[in-house]
Order: sequence, then C-alpha cells, then structure tokens
Amino acid sequence: MSRNLSRLLQPQSIAVVGGGAWCAQIIRQSRLMNFTGRIDVVHPRGGIVEGIQAVTELGRLETPPDAVFIGVNRFATIEVVTALSEMGAGGAVCFASGFTESAAEDDKGAELQATLVQAAGEMPVLGPNCYGFINALDGALLWPDQHGCVSVDSGVAILTQSSNIAINLSMQLRGLPIAYVVACGNMAQTSQAQIAIELLDDPRVTAIGLHIEGFGDLTAWHELAVKARAKGVSLVALKVGRSDQAQQAAVSHTASLAGSDAGASALLARLGIGRVSDLPTFLETLKLLHMVGPLDAPTLSSISCSGGEASLAADTAEASGMVFPPLTDPQRGALSKALGPMVALSNPLDYHTYVWRDVEKMTAAWLPMAAEHIGLTMIIVDYPHTDASDWICATEAALEVRAQSGRPVAVVATLPELMPADVAVQLMAGGVVPMSGLSEAVAAAAVAATMREPEDVMVLLPAADRDAELVDEGAAKAALAEFGVPVPMGAQVADLDALDSAAAKLNGPLVLKVTGLAHKSEAGGVRLGLTPDTVLAAAREMPMGGYLLEEMVQGAVAELLVGVLRDPAHGFVLTLGAGGVLTELWQDTASLLIPARAEAVEGALRSLRIWPLIEGYRGKPAANLDAIVAAVTAVQDYVIANADSVSEVEINPLMCTPDAAVAVDALLRTAPRR
Repeated sequence: MSRNLSRLLQPQSIAVVGGGAWCAQIIRQSRLMNFTGRIDVVHPRGGIVEGIQAVTELGRLETPPDAVFIGVNRFATIEVVTALSEMGAGGAVCFASGFTESAAEDDKGAELQATLVQAAGEMPVLGPNCYGFINALDGALLWPDQHGCVSVDSGVAILTQSSNIAINLSMQLRGLPIAYVVACGNMAQTSQAQIAIELLDDPRVTAIGLHIEGFGDLTAWHELAVKARAKGVSLVALKVGRSDQAQQAAVSHTASLAGSDAGASALLARLGIGRVSDLPTFLETLKLLHMVGPLDAPTLSSISCSGGEASLAADTAEASGMVFPPLTDPQRGALSKALGPMVALSNPLDYHTYVWRDVEKMTAAWLPMAAEHIGLTMIIVDYPHTDASDWICATEAALEVRAQSGRPVAVVATLPELMPADVAVQLMAGGVVPMSGLSEAVAAAAVAATMREPEDVMVLLPAADRDAELVDEGAAKAALAEFGVPVPMGAQVADLDALDSAAAKLNGPLVLKVTGLAHKSEAGGVRLGLTPDTVLAAAREMPMGGYLLEEMVQGAVAELLVGVLRDPAHGFVLTLGAGGVLTELWQDTASLLIPARAEAVEGALRSLRIWPLIEGYRGKPAANLDAIVAAVTAVQDYVIANADSVSEVEINPLMCTPDAAVAVDALLRTAPRR
C-alpha cells in the first residue's frame, strides 16, 4: 500500500507524546534546527516540558499534528497510534522497542507489531524501535538525540535501519551536505524503499544512500530504481547481513560458489544501485554523486608533486576497474609546454614542485590532465593541520582547472584527516569535489563510473518455500531438454540386465553413471571412456542403483557451470562459472537474477577468468558462444515455467565445443507442483 509521507517528513507542526529526556530532546533539537512550526506536548500529567505547556490527551490538541514522536511504552504506543490515525495526523515515529526485534525472547513482540500496523491504518508510521528522521532542508525533525546535521539548501538523503549508524553518519566532517537522515527501525508498515520513493519527490535531494540489512518487497525496490533513474537521482547502497537462506538444504556446487551474498549483489546491479563495502566510501560516493553525478567514463587522471603519491594512486586503482589512460599527443604537447623537459610525462603525473605557488602555471600544468576522455581528474593534495597557508595555491589552481575544463575534478587528500573543513567548503563552492582518502576516492569513482539503468523487467519472484527433493538425473535432463537444453544421446536403465542392450544402440566412447547420487564422482558413481562391451564390467565395480548410459561429448574447449538457486530474499540467482573438476578450485563465477537478457549473460561470461578459453586460447578454436547463451536461456525458460516448484538447478559441466554446448551432468531439486 502506498502512503503519502510528505506531511510526516516535511511537517509544519509536530507533537511529542510522553515525557522524559528523550522527548525533551526532540524539542531542543527542533529549536536548534530553527524549526518555525508549532510544537505540542502530550502527557497525561500535564506540566511544562522545555517551556511548553503539555496537554493531557491528544483530543485537546487544536489541530491534528503533521508529525508525532511517540515516546511511550510499546503497549501505550498502540493506543496512541490508534488515536492519531482516527484524528487524521500526518504520521508518527514509534520510538518504543519490544516488537519483532525481540520476538526470539518475547512471544508478544510479533503480535504487538501486527496490532500496531492495523492500528495505524492509512497513517504512515516509522518504526517501531526507531529514532525518527532529520530534515535539514526545512529544519524539521523528530530526533531524540544529538546529531551533526546542519541546515542545507540541497543534499543527499541517508536511510538506515540502525539509529546508531544514522547518528554516526550525521556527524561526518567530510563536507557532505546531508538533506535527510531517516532511521527506518523495524519497518513494520513503511519500508526503506517506500521512504526513498517519497524522498525522490523532493527536488532538493541529489542522491540517496541506503544502508540495507534486508530488501523485503522487491517490487518496491524496482519501483524505487525506475523512479530514481527518471528523476536523475543516483542510489548507493551499503548492503550488510549475509543471510544463508539461499543455501539451506542446497546440494549443488552452485550454493557454495555463489555464496549467500550473490543474490544481493545481483539484485543491486540489476536495479542500477551502486554498491560500496564500508561507511567512509559510502559517504565519499554520495559526495561525488552530489557534486557531479555519475561519471561518463571509467578513467582517471592523477596529479601530484610526488612520485610516491603517483605510484600509490596507480596501485590503489589496480583492482578497482578504473584505469589511467596513457597521455594523448595533445596532452603531452600541453604538458611539455607547461612543465618543460625536466618532468617525465605520464598518467599518473608527478609534476614535481617547479610550478608550486604560481597559480597560473599550476593551472596550465594541471589543465591538460582534465581532458574530455577522463572520467575524474584527481589532484592529490594533503593539507597540513599545522600551517596550510602555502597550500592555498593548490586550492585556487584546482578551482581554475574545474572552471576552465568543465570536467569532473576532485582534490583528494590521501589521508582523510588532511582535508580541512574550510577548504572543503571552498572547493565545493567552485564545483570541485573535496575527497577524504585516496582509497575511498578511487572506490567512489568506480561506483560513479558504473551506474547503469535498472532493468525494465522485474525479477522472477520465488513461490513460498517448500521441501524440495532431488530429481533423478535422467528425468532432470529430460525436463530440461523439453525447454531446449542440449543433452547427450543416452538411455536410462533400472538394473544391470538391461545395460548390454542399451550400450549396443549407442556410439562410444560412453559414460556410465549411477543415478540418485548428488555428487557422483566423489562416490565412485561415474566411469568415462567405456566401449559398449566394457559397460557391464564397469557397472559391477560401481555402487548399486539405476544407471544412466550416455555418449561422451568430445572436443570441448571449455567446461562451464550453469546453476540456479532459489533465493527467498532476492529471487532466482543464476550463476555462471568455471565448471568441471576445477569448479571449487577456480572459484570463478558471476551471478545474475532471472530473467536475464542474453546480453547480460554474455557480459557475465566475459567477466570470468576462463573467458579466454571460451573465445579461443593460444590458437585453439573458440567455443560456440551463441550455443552457450542459448543453453543458459533454455535453463532460464525452465525455471520461469516452473517457478512455483523448482528449488535448484545445476548443469556441471556444460561442455562447450566449437559447434555446441551440451549439458553432460544435470542436478535438479523440485517440490511437488500445486
């Protein structure tokens, strides 16, 4: 259900229900942010709180408040929410704990949270177990503690379930203008994605940062991604929490290779949401996106007066996906003119200190590095905290480079603490990004350079979890073959007596497998290279069971793993990787969510370390890429058609030859169809 959060997040009037230090702090913080609207206090004993005469009940308020902080216990919270909903309040923050977050120790928690949602009705509620929000654009907040936000005209929004992380982020001293901080709490009624969707309607929000513990409703996240792209607002995520839901009861290699986080990564990539791995990079990425938006190329130039810093910049970018392109002839000509013959010209550039203190010459030396093909120009400057007066020239030259080039320019302090706050303000006023930390700057650039449009098609949502059972390999191959997955010519027999006649109808060499085993090779259930007349003898040396006899696929140039795992949190995760006996050793995989476009499948294949084998290595023939993509697409088609029952699919290996791609081993787990 979509709810209008505008009255809650941009209130003209607020009310505090309850007493104590937390509620008093709401009033103090509102005044510190120069909130000009009406503030009311509701407390059954009346009295004066922070100079405001309290009323004894909600019904005594002159008008329904826009935003209400409920600072009473969990049982009284439900009563207050009921009354606020009935009187037409704009929304509420539920501070109390003891709801679903305590369900493991308190069997009332989940029941109370359900009752709270029912009591709220159409009225939006943040929480419970929630600090609330800070709106630094309008000076409006429901926040029962100190914070570091200051009034801004525009800036980024930060949403997190953790109130403590929200406080910490608000205290940043990196020059990042923060427009909103929202602590989402338990998200009993209003989800993180829904809040972000609402904030997109505020044109003063330049980017949104999401500290995500879990996704919940994937439809809302897709709506958020599409709307953000249409609004030109970038989304950045710090995804934490490595759930093992997708791996429970899984028996394939895919589960261990894809990892529990693969679904989250694939989902964020599909939605076009940039992902970072730590809080400092989270802030620096938001700052870069606030200032210049997504970068138009994954290319960097670095300018420093130290060979050591130039080398450090190059090493830092090595594994980031960002590159330092060689200097072009026009760049070399302009640099040579500005620096003379004593400086070795390269990117990263060590310009020495010949031009230091001369802003005009510094600008002339730096400007060629901010070329049209460079996504971000990094000017490395660490300002001393003792006396930085001799570094004013660097600030002025950086501002000139930005003004004259019109390209994204950042001044990067290799150590975060060596970017002074006043310098950061001056740089930002001139359109230069002040970045705190070289590693963070490169990581932020890598995210900003790879922002992409979200997929138009929603992910395939899995059905409710049910117990799944292993399907016999012969039956699994038959099921996949119906959707176009190529499988070897073969026969399935129940016992030894039928093996001879089956072998006589096939062309050797042959493969014999015992059916009903998940990992046949480890159990001695596979024999390769048999001739028709040696099949029976081989079978007598193998574990007892049914048998699958097939013609061997020969001439493979690469072996691939194609796996699908049902992930309750993210959809169906499609994993492609190095297959065969080296699967675990290589750990070479890429994951997508179903449905995945053919172009995305090909892109995932190209990202693998074994890609050179697929395209033909050292004169050997290439695999048939079209056949590989067609086989993967056929696996997807099977999963889409059987989404209500399939739990796990794995082909390992998919034998890739110059002519075909054949599933020589298939594992399938399904639940009974409903």
